[in-house]
Amino acid sequence: MLFDSFAQAQSVLLWATFGLAMVLGLVANKTNFCTMGAISDWVNMGDLGRMRAWMLAMAVAMLGVSVLEYFGLANLDASFPPYRGAQLIWAENILGGVLFGIGMTFASGCGNKTLIRIGGGNIKSIIVLMIIAVIAYFMVNPFPGTDKTLFTVLFNGWIRPLAVNVGSHQDLASFLVSDASLKQARLVLGVLVALAIAVFVFKSADFRSNRDNIIGGLVVGLTVLGAWYISSVIGVKVDGTTYTLQGYVQEWDFVAGSADIKPADSRPLSPQSFTFINPMGQTLGYVAGKFDISLLTFGVMALAGVIAGSLLWSLLSRNFRIEWFASFADFRNHVFGAILMGFGGVLAMGCTIGQGITGMSTLALGSFLALISIIFGSAITMRVQYYKLVYEADASFIKALLSSLVDFKLLPSFMRKLEAV
Repeated sequence: MLFDSFAQAQSVLLWATFGLAMVLGLVANKTNFCTMGAISDWVNMGDLGRMRAWMLAMAVAMLGVSVLEYFGLANLDASFPPYRGAQLIWAENILGGVLFGIGMTFASGCGNKTLIRIGGGNIKSIIVLMIIAVIAYFMVNPFPGTDKTLFTVLFNGWIRPLAVNVGSHQDLASFLVSDASLKQARLVLGVLVALAIAVFVFKSADFRSNRDNIIGGLVVGLTVLGAWYISSVIGVKVDGTTYTLQGYVQEWDFVAGSADIKPADSRPLSPQSFTFINPMGQTLGYVAGKFDISLLTFGVMALAGVIAGSLLWSLLSRNFRIEWFASFADFRNHVFGAILMGFGGVLAMGCTIGQGITGMSTLALGSFLALISIIFGSAITMRVQYYKLVYEADASFIKALLSSLVDFKLLPSFMRKLEAV
């Protein structure tokens, strides 16, 4: 999909992103597609319906990506963020994932659900969004008048040295085969893993009979795939030479036309798909920059599109409701959760959508680690909260935590401090 000018190509990318995100927001609201809800259903009721919908979205995105890559229609090795980067930041993936999982439980939803709720009239989620945005922004951007970020001050010195250089790429196929057969291996592995997930998903008769779960999983997976596609194939042709959008910006002084406005950063023009924590920080930068078009990115449009899609469905279904904090404790929990989500989402390099579907579609090892950690952080928090609710004053945090870990078979049964509930 080539254009004669950068301005035209960028405009198509941004509006196509908005359109896809709007579909994602509308369908996620309509079908109650919720990743934290999926974990809650599993932990509290043993119901895997929404978990299977989440897994279906992974499988659809994974299968589509493997086909796109095989036919040269996407280059996920150059993605933003670098899911397949040679540096396996395993400690950041794990710590960030756990923090994000705990945070989304306290804040009543992940990054995507926060946007969905804003579209439905939830004022609490606007507060959550603002807190995440500030933390996400300063995790990657320096404080005014300095060269220090929240990441360099709090994490860089001790966590980044733990990263492991795995060579060229960290996706599963790169660990198994040489570069000569990597293209074929990625296709085969992507198809096999996606099919294995799909078999598990559709093995459930209850899931097969739930139209909303099927539609939610299919559409979310397809929107993630669609974003990978449009961000990979849009380019600019100048004097017979074809440039990617990022390549064009990197050669700006030699190829830019007089009507072009140079983006502030070329990285957000790389191949990418939906993720919502870092884009919240980008959106803060865009607003703080007085809506400077050079700061308008894929992520900003994705965030706006999800809110718009959710708002549209809320109005069509007459479910738009203004909602505020029920108590000071509710406010405190949401603030605490938002802080953890801001730190965790940036450290883990994504959220339940950004790593759980977009990252997983690349089969990157870091995405597996982040996803498992997010689920663990959320599940253990829910279990601890349940014990404290049931036993009240008799359930200290330590007792509830130990008993929860026993429930998940992560500690021996003799360490249980509270009767199983």
